Order: sequence, then structure tokens, then C-alpha cells
Amino acid sequence: MPVIAGTSVATTLVGSLLPTPIITAETFTDPPLPAPLFPAEEKLITGAAAGRRREFGTCRACARQALERLGIPPVAILRDPHGAPLWPSGVVGSLTHCAGYRAAAVARAADVAALGIDAEPHAPLRHSTVLERVTIPEERKQLAALSACRPDIRWDRLLFAVKESIYKAWYPLTEVVLDFDDSVVAIHPHSGTFKARMLGRNPIVNGVRLSTFHGRWLIAEGLVVTAAALRRP
Repeated sequence: MPVIAGTSVATTLVGSLLPTPIITAETFTDPPLPAPLFPAEEKLITGAAAGRRREFGTCRACARQALERLGIPPVAILRDPHGAPLWPSGVVGSLTHCAGYRAAAVARAADVAALGIDAEPHAPLRHSTVLERVTIPEERKQLAALSACRPDIRWDRLLFAVKESIYKAWYPLTEVVLDFDDSVVAIHPHSGTFKARMLGRNPIVNGVRLSTFHGRWLIAEGLVVTAAALRRP
């Protein structure tokens, strides 16, 4: 398995980026038959195309597999009006899917306050206008420097994935919708880590003002994978 940064050879991609209290499940293929869904989940994808139904069902199957390892029986994983998955009481979690990859990560809320994962194809963002929309000038300068150092890495896509994982951790914790310019990300190219500084929105969580997120990244199997987690004190 070719891996750039983050870790050496991993038995799982997203699992290699997260601390022990967090349970992950992943797959690189959808099953031949669609994964069974709860009736309430079926309603969420009424009229969806076959490909969307497969990725939805496989993600839910990964989530139930991870929850089972926490000792939680199978439940419907629904979503709120902003599309965030709704987890059983006492659980935090995150889902991600892209072409050729589905994954779920869950943990006890007593151990982990927030959790976000994302996976993207290791390919450049499709249009320069997308890069302008998802970054701020400080980050674009950083991307230019990173690309000069390591042109083999699609840093624009990596930065996008980092922001997606931050949003997935941030939103369930704060119920505040983030824009792409609400954080500034610093990617560390050699350690496979990143730091996100929140701009202007710093709620107090567990008695501590939340101003930064730390996470890890890797590139393997043609994918960019990112993960951010906030442990309980």
C-alpha cells in the first residue's frame, strides 16, 4: 500500500489516524446486494439513483459495524436538516464516502467530544474557482509553497478534505454552520498532521474555549483521508 505521510502501512486508512477510544469500520467496495436499511433510512433516499443508494447503505453498514463494537445494537442512522448524521444517545461519530471508499468512525461521548473524518480522491480540485471558494489568501500562499516542495501531492484537495473533517467535528458540537473562510488551516507536510484555527467563533466546550482543531492526514490507495478528534479532558 503506497502511503505518503501520516503513517507507514496501515491496516485501515481512517483507523490509523484516530486514537484508541474511537472505533472505525471501512470498505473499498459496495456489497453485491444493497445493504439492508431501516424504514426511516429508506425514506431519506426515496427516488435516489442506484449508486447513491449503494453508498448510503454501505456507509450505514459501516456505522452499524462500528457501533456494534461499542456494544450498541443496530439502529437507524438518520440525519438532521443540515445533513449531519444523528447518532444514538451518548455517541459521537462521522461518516465519509467517495468513489471506492466508505468509512465510519464512532466513540463514546464520555471519551471524545467531537469527531470528523473525510475521504476524497487524490486528484486536484476540478476548477480554480472551487479553490478560491474554499480557501483564504493565507492558505493559498501555503498551498503554493507546499506544491513547490512536494508537487506529487494534491495539496488543494487535501486542504479541502481537512476543512470537511473539521466541519464534521465542529457542527454537532456547536450547532453552528461553518463557512470555508471561518477557519485557517496549517498543513504539516512531513508529520502528516494539521492544525485549524477557528476565526471569530470560539464557543466554550467543557469549560475551555474552542479555538483550534488538530488532526492527521494520509494519502494511500489513490485517496486523501483526514481525521480530526477532540478528546474529553
